Amino acid sequence: MNLYKNNLPFALMIALLLSSTLLSCNGTKEKSAEKEATEVHEDEASPSDEIELTAQQMKAVGIEIGTIQEKNLTAVVKASGQLAVPPQNEAKVNLLSGGIIRKINVLEGQQVKKGQALAVVENQEMIKLQQDYLSSKNGFAFVDAEYKRQQQLKAADAGTGKSFQLAEANYHTELSKIKALERQLQQLGISPRSVSTGNITAQTTVTAPISGTIGTIQVTTGAFVQPGTSLMDIVDNSKIHADLLVYEKDLFKVQVGQKVSFRLTNQDNQQIEGVLIGINKSFEDDTKGVIVHAVITKPLPNLIPGMYVTGLISVGTEKTTAVPIDAVVKAEGKEYIFILEEEGKTDENPKKESPKEAMEHGTHFKKIEVVTGVSELGYISITPLEKLLKDTKLVIKGAFYLQSKSTAPTAHSH
Repeated sequence: MNLYKNNLPFALMIALLLSSTLLSCNGTKEKSAEKEATEVHEDEASPSDEIELTAQQMKAVGIEIGTIQEKNLTAVVKASGQLAVPPQNEAKVNLLSGGIIRKINVLEGQQVKKGQALAVVENQEMIKLQQDYLSSKNGFAFVDAEYKRQQQLKAADAGTGKSFQLAEANYHTELSKIKALERQLQQLGISPRSVSTGNITAQTTVTAPISGTIGTIQVTTGAFVQPGTSLMDIVDNSKIHADLLVYEKDLFKVQVGQKVSFRLTNQDNQQIEGVLIGINKSFEDDTKGVIVHAVITKPLPNLIPGMYVTGLISVGTEKTTAVPIDAVVKAEGKEYIFILEEEGKTDENPKKESPKEAMEHGTHFKKIEVVTGVSELGYISITPLEKLLKDTKLVIKGAFYLQSKSTAPTAHSH
């Protein structure tokens, strides 16, 4: 009994130590499990550039394997610019004489023909111009008669030379005055013949100087406009072309007559075709580039001057690395191909595996970023952003499936 009593504190101390050790072990296991779960969760949240597919999966989605090839594709010079129209295909509708807008006959975006009535303007000062024309024309009858009389007298040697010269001078002066007033009336859209019959008006019709599409209408009905004020714009897009900036290093490659393929920058890269028709002979301000002009062979109805375009000018052919168009996929503004990282090989076993082993382990693919160039006859030129072996194999069909799989979350066991 005494021995038991003396050893009791020691036994309690041993029990406490064992309990503390067990709690510490359990805490460590819980932290390890929590850390492992966190790592798995992090892996699940990040997409992978490496993908593994079994033979059954490859067959099911129709994946085909090929190699990067050397192809003779069209060599191009890349140039950026804007769509524009020639000066003769763009017009501003102005007033030579001010007045009040009484009527507007067109709407923005409406197609009009040359000479079509656009608006009606009223100005009381036009009445005075018509009155001056009538007075000059009526007074010209006396001047004309006197001139003819002096001609007859001169022919009969009955008149004086001085009287004939005076009559001739008056005749030409008054005739010039009438012609000038007629021209002014015509510019205002008033018929001199109509005025001659007594039809005097305070209103004039503004007509379209060219055929095209009405742009911004800058006036409203009832507004007073000053002489020279622009009422509206007209643009004829049938002759729309592209002005492209070609830099000095590429100038010697560019010639009139070369074909150009355009991509509309802000219109989902929609493509149109054209031909180079002119090359400027001076550099643009603050650049080492020259503007070249290319007409569009088949204009689209939605083309508008000012649209940004990227032009690929065909300057010949060259041998380049190329792959089928279906081998390239786009994601987040970049372009990729999928190469075979392993083909039935492992680091431990560099020899090719048996079909059965390959089916078990699957085929590994790696996503590689590339820069693409011209596309022709189903192929597109590429420049990989990392060095690839000459016999590198890649996915030439079904790359879209691999792209969708690469963006999906993946999980790895630890």
